[in-house]
Amino acid sequence: MTPSTLQIPELIQALRKRLNLSQEKFAARLKVSFQTVNRWERGHAKPSPMAMTLIELQLRQMGERGADLLEAYFNE
Repeated sequence: MTPSTLQIPELIQALRKRLNLSQEKFAARLKVSFQTVNRWERGHAKPSPMAMTLIELQLRQMGERGADLLEAYFNE
């Protein structure tokens, strides 16, 4: 299950901060524009299904550091 539209800004911001990445660097990692990440965090847009898959993959690759976010936002 994926996060609701209301949860996405919190998820993106929490993940980005845990990775210690600026919006620009996080965007580069996901191969999207800085403006796209900014819109996600402000709740003005939601990630595509492919972007959500990449976000979930980032969390899985973090291991223990991302486990709580995976559980909270992806019901794992």
